[in-house]
Amino acid sequence: MSYHIRPSEHFTEEFKAVGTEQLTLAVSALTDRPQGLAAAIHDARKNFKRLRSLYRLAAADIPAFRRSENTHVRNMARTLSTSRDETALVEVSRYLLDHAENTDERAALKRIGKVLTARRDEQVAEGNQLEERVAAAISTCGRALDSLSRITFRDGGKKGAKRIAKGWRKALERAAAARQACTDTTDAHLFHELRKRSQDYRFYLDILQRLWPSALHAKRVEVTRVVDLLGHHNDLALLASLVDEQPQLFGKSEDVAYLLSAVITRQKILREEALTVSASVFRDDPKAESRKIRLLWQDAV
Repeated sequence: MSYHIRPSEHFTEEFKAVGTEQLTLAVSALTDRPQGLAAAIHDARKNFKRLRSLYRLAAADIPAFRRSENTHVRNMARTLSTSRDETALVEVSRYLLDHAENTDERAALKRIGKVLTARRDEQVAEGNQLEERVAAAISTCGRALDSLSRITFRDGGKKGAKRIAKGWRKALERAAAARQACTDTTDAHLFHELRKRSQDYRFYLDILQRLWPSALHAKRVEVTRVVDLLGHHNDLALLASLVDEQPQLFGKSEDVAYLLSAVITRQKILREEALTVSASVFRDDPKAESRKIRLLWQDAV
């Protein structure tokens, strides 16, 4: 199985299969950890995001299930976020280093990168609480699998087409609203919302890519660029918050000044590019695009 739903098959079984696969992959990642715990948590959280997007796609037909399971999965993912945040801070410090504007800034960013790496490694060394959270997450996945196994949709080509089109339209409307909210602002929370809505759209393009491979793949490439740009933006906001809360972590005030200057500069560039690319990604009217998806689905049944 993969992250696809086939219109020619029963929607209930396809939906369950995709959701089950994401939960199973998350459990496998957290259990096997072939590249270490940090990478396993990162992979599992991506599975949880795909799962929540899947549930939103069919939300109109399963409102109670979606609300309850979305809350459970979201809270489970948040318990694992601290570890991921520490790794993200190290990664974004390297990203800033790659874009250093002069020798002094580069030296300051190198020192800050070492601080963040040591901080992450200390947390890994004190991993008992994290292991408890991982065990709890695996248990929650088991309960989520049980809940998923019990849902049923009204199957049939036209019903499935209508269901998918409605979820698609709502996703695009939310993305358009998120993008509009980012106009003339630097609010990191609003740009993070745009990233989440862009992720939803990317997941939906994956789910239905077989309906129109070339066009939906092209859209996916564009929206992935938005997700990546705003991922860096969000990580930079996380780093700036840490500086505000614990400036003493970073040593010399000159290093902090270089860091904040670099953060502000890169965030401005990222915001501008993300808004430009997202204008292209979400240029089509949500109703018109969802209507195309409905027709494509019906043709594929």
